Amino acid sequence: MQNRIHFSNRWLGFALMAPQLAITLIFFLWPALEALWQSVQQQDPFGLDSQFVGLANFSLLFHDPLYLGTIQTTLLFSALVTLLGTCSALILAVMANQITRGRRIYQMVLIAPYAIAPSVVAVLWLFLFNPSLGWISYLLREAGYEWNHALNGGQALLLVVLASAWKQISYNFLFFYAGLQAIPASLIEAAAIDGAGPLRRFRDLVFPLLSPTSFFLLVVNLVYAFFDTFAVIDAATGGGPGKSTETMILKVYLEGFKGLDLGSSAAQSVVLMAVVGLLTLIQFRYVERKVQY
Repeated sequence: MQNRIHFSNRWLGFALMAPQLAITLIFFLWPALEALWQSVQQQDPFGLDSQFVGLANFSLLFHDPLYLGTIQTTLLFSALVTLLGTCSALILAVMANQITRGRRIYQMVLIAPYAIAPSVVAVLWLFLFNPSLGWISYLLREAGYEWNHALNGGQALLLVVLASAWKQISYNFLFFYAGLQAIPASLIEAAAIDGAGPLRRFRDLVFPLLSPTSFFLLVVNLVYAFFDTFAVIDAATGGGPGKSTETMILKVYLEGFKGLDLGSSAAQSVVLMAVVGLLTLIQFRYVERKVQY
């Protein structure tokens, strides 16, 4: 039986919902509808005049090989950030869950990166991989590998993937650690008594119990990789060299705010929302089937 709350005044419930509904309308629905409207318009750079062009902006996008390359870069970048961020956080959470002495210190160290601004994260990783001064690039050079992300597109992409994933590890760690803490210790002890080793206990017992958390983080990290990594990429590489790190969200900014092509920028934002929505739908349609609640 579910207990339902009944308000003495029928308008009280709507009044309590009004702030959240207003925020959703102003900051989510209104911008989305505005972008959809601008995507079918051709505007002058100053936004003083516009002309309805239908799907011409979308047609130009999908006939532009540079934009198609940006989509491929975004999909690869998002997959790497999601995979690296979630897997690293899961490993760290499992290790931290086994620590008995100094547990709080480890938790604070692992959570700290989440409080750092994305642009600062980009600067930190730029220092680490600086071809002349960075100690990581120095170690790579000593090992016989020349690092220069300003000239090598693959290295630049790897740099922004590492920086973006590192920024998100703390967020993932919090959820994985909370999920591990919620697993009854008696289940783990019973599996150990039955002879299951650490790897088998994790594979057959711990990870299935973490599947709801893993699915939630999979969706969140995918959205993060598509949208919230803008500041990291913009500060670290600016989309270069040779557009090798130019993602869809960065291209929306470059076209709209720097190129002043508002129609094309709006069309790209609509495509970006459609791609993220489609990927999220696929996850809920196929991946959630394997989630054990």
